[in-house]
Amino acid sequence: MPDHLSPQQRHANMAAIHAKDTKPEVMVRKYLWHQGFRYRLNHRRLPGKPDIVLLRYHTCIFVNGCFWHGHNVDVDGPDADIANSECCKIPTTNREFWVKKIRRNRQRDEEVRKKLADMGWFCITVWECDLKPQRREQTLQALVYSLSRIMLRLHAKPTALRPEEEHLTMAAEEETEYRR
Repeated sequence: MPDHLSPQQRHANMAAIHAKDTKPEVMVRKYLWHQGFRYRLNHRRLPGKPDIVLLRYHTCIFVNGCFWHGHNVDVDGPDADIANSECCKIPTTNREFWVKKIRRNRQRDEEVRKKLADMGWFCITVWECDLKPQRREQTLQALVYSLSRIMLRLHAKPTALRPEEEHLTMAAEEETEYRR
């Protein structure tokens, strides 16, 4: 299927798309700021330059566009099996190029998340479609809830047992050895 735009029009459209300060990203940032969270933007020292970095929470937030990151689209299978999802429509024009590009973006996302996890960072992904008006409040509240749980996990202090209780375990507790 031929492109209905001229090459110059298509170039102008693509050049107008920016990677930083997108509407969904700004929406999440404003909500977090009004909830009292303080953050850094696109931290250069972290892999993948996460959109939002909460140093105190040791958490990175990625605000992903559904199209660019292939939300709910199976691009890992053979090209013939690729189907569109509700929020991600792969163009019919130059389809192989777009499938390859989205596949590579998803691989890069996974590599970055693994590197960050190895460094001890938590990663949260917020999808563009979850910020539509009908789901926005629920998504943003869930984000704050997740951050609160992370903070509790980071700052939880183990309860100390008295010396005579050190050998006791809970009835349902398995005796396993944990290694780091």
